[in-house]
Amino acid sequence: MRLLTVSLILLFLSACSTEQTASVTEQIRKNGELVVVTRNGPTTYYQGADGYLGLEYELISRFAKYLGVNLKVVVAENLEDILPMIIRREAHLAAAGLTVTNNRSKIVRFGPPYQEITQHLVYRSGSKRPRRLTDVLDGQVEVTAGSSHAERLQELMKTHPDLQWKENRNLSSNELLNLVYEQVIDYTIADSNDLTLFQRYHKEVYSAFPITGTQTLAWAMPYNTDDSLRNEAENFFRKLKQNGELDQLIERYYGHADQLGFVGTRLYIRHVKTRLPDFQDTFEQAAEQYKLDWRLLAAMGYQESHWRPEARSPTGVRGIMMLTRVTARQLDIVNRLDPKQSIEGGAKYLRRILDRLPDNIGEPDKTWLALAAYNVGYYHLKDARKITREQGKDPDKWIDVKESLPLLSQKKWYSKTKYGYARGNEPVDYVEKIRIYYDLLAWHNDKELARRNTPKLLFPDVDSSVF
Repeated sequence: MRLLTVSLILLFLSACSTEQTASVTEQIRKNGELVVVTRNGPTTYYQGADGYLGLEYELISRFAKYLGVNLKVVVAENLEDILPMIIRREAHLAAAGLTVTNNRSKIVRFGPPYQEITQHLVYRSGSKRPRRLTDVLDGQVEVTAGSSHAERLQELMKTHPDLQWKENRNLSSNELLNLVYEQVIDYTIADSNDLTLFQRYHKEVYSAFPITGTQTLAWAMPYNTDDSLRNEAENFFRKLKQNGELDQLIERYYGHADQLGFVGTRLYIRHVKTRLPDFQDTFEQAAEQYKLDWRLLAAMGYQESHWRPEARSPTGVRGIMMLTRVTARQLDIVNRLDPKQSIEGGAKYLRRILDRLPDNIGEPDKTWLALAAYNVGYYHLKDARKITREQGKDPDKWIDVKESLPLLSQKKWYSKTKYGYARGNEPVDYVEKIRIYYDLLAWHNDKELARRNTPKLLFPDVDSSVF
């Protein structure tokens, strides 16, 4: 009996020792779950109409799949809580758009960098643009508590001792940008990627000047006894960079963000208020019939005609969806100037193109490629994809094909193609404009849905007097 007791004790200690010596990655795989802490925001993690989105979410989802485990996402209440959660090992890593800084590196271990940013002092148009830090001493500067922005201001205070600011624990950088837009505060600090996305909707917010050089974003991990998780992250990002997937993800979120200027954005918003209501039901019905997103169809209609039923181009294409006479005949459209017929025709034509493209092309690339074909023609897109393949790039990825399309206007390239010359820059501009029109429409429509639970009212918070 005594021997059995001793044996059981030794077996228990052996099991404990095995558990303690197991690497972090082995424990994650054994438990079947990767726990990641993040924060809500347009550059990190948010819920869209079709599920969760955000660059960080895309990356951690792929990392969990790479490890062969499920993903558990924990959303921190504020930025200041994230690193303490990592130190307490309440998550395996933090993927929250964290800037690598010296102070942070003392308490957490960063993984490989995946994106470069700079910090900017931000102001609103209509006020005098500050040219140097001394110009903001009389204004109200507010940043998120626990942010790299607060850390940078502490550094700048060494040379500008009169510099003052407020640290807000409850508001994110994006929310502070909104306070600048609403003229509640004078200035904030924002990372270049956050500012780029914010400016899609609010062109009145500008960078006065950068307050840092180039910095990097990376995941944060605890200082563990082994390097297994960081090593896996190194291998994961190396693979993403080598196969071009990291560039594709960054392009998906940022590649089209600066397509509209100040005037173009405000004109679009005005037309959403004054023109879209006359056609929204038709866009919704056509989209439902052909299994499309009505907001995408509406964005196409705006790019084509600014939602003008009588629109006509010098080449003879007409109507809201600007159908050619030949295309209209193929689609059994009798009157291109009739909004209902035009919108239904455009939806039917886009669906035909989508169905012709190979099934292995993933979204959203398939949609962007279909839009390019809608503009330039299916066979010219086919030529561009062939050029892309010949250049050793991926013909199924928009980020690669959009580099090849402009080559169709160069004799060196189009002379080798089956279908010849095309104005290849036009479909690139066409797709990128539709992407930003779609984003604007989806963002404001979602905002209104959350507030009033109806999709019919868009942009109610825009002051019509500004137009």
